[in-house]
Amino acid sequence: MQYGSVPGLDKPVSRLVQGTVMVRSDSWDSSVALLDAVYALGGNTFDTAHVYGQGDNERTFGRWVNDRGLREQVVIIGKGAHHNQDRQRVTPFDISADIHDSLARLRTDYIDLYLLHRDNPGVPVGPIVEVLNEHLAAGRIKAFGGSNWSQSRIQAANEYASAHGLVPFAAASPHFSLAIQFKEPWENCITLTGDANEAARRYYRETQMPLFTWSSLAGGFFSGRFRPDNLNTFTEYLDKLCVQSYCYEENFARYARAEELARQRGVSVPQLALAYVLSQPWNIFTLVGCANGAEFAVNAAALDLHLTEQEISWLERGESHSASSF
Repeated sequence: MQYGSVPGLDKPVSRLVQGTVMVRSDSWDSSVALLDAVYALGGNTFDTAHVYGQGDNERTFGRWVNDRGLREQVVIIGKGAHHNQDRQRVTPFDISADIHDSLARLRTDYIDLYLLHRDNPGVPVGPIVEVLNEHLAAGRIKAFGGSNWSQSRIQAANEYASAHGLVPFAAASPHFSLAIQFKEPWENCITLTGDANEAARRYYRETQMPLFTWSSLAGGFFSGRFRPDNLNTFTEYLDKLCVQSYCYEENFARYARAEELARQRGVSVPQLALAYVLSQPWNIFTLVGCANGAEFAVNAAALDLHLTEQEISWLERGESHSASSF
């Protein structure tokens, strides 16, 4: 396992972050087996959210942490202020309410890294930065940032913090993968893929702000199950999201190049796609949704698979050479 650091945290943070959306009380045994296996493999960082399972996710994960006595060994990423069907909830009131809910569910007195799950660009950043600083000062969170916040909004928030002597956002969590996200899978998602987001990629390269990228394997696109001739056969919710978001001609071309380079490097296509993300010139951590320890171990192997700039460029654009020329 490889580790990095986040300003405000005094623990190492594993570069591979295990998501917990699949952790549920009604599948306690399999959830515990997954979490135990990830931790045994060096994965000490876990992504949770107030909205997952209407609270069951946090309660179940918190039970595991407390039963194992691991609170000071693990890094908990919590997310809150997700919109609901009635209103956008990026307000000081909702942020505070969600933090208190999550602390109670997790049975802990602090969350290591707290991310705002969504943004509302129509509200000013000042009150948001101020309320997060209040919870930081109270010790309820150790660091904070934005998931699905645009680079420009994060920059505005940090400029406000600097002007008012406050602690800035420490991290961001947008989507990023080898597959371009042509359509957002859920409302108000932010991606770093595609030509339109070059300025954002440049910002994170220059600032080296920690990035916790989600859906690095593009919702299963790199599994090989999706082909141009079978896209209308998928009926499962997550599969249909993958078709909607990633199954386009340019991405199938990228998949073909990834397949060629993976054969040359002696790895799987998903490992190569994950290595593409981890080889970016950013301070990067990546979220994965492994179903068991074996999957986590396979993904962790990608940490040691570094791609060159030439290889990255070829995967993206298919320039005038083949994988065999590297």
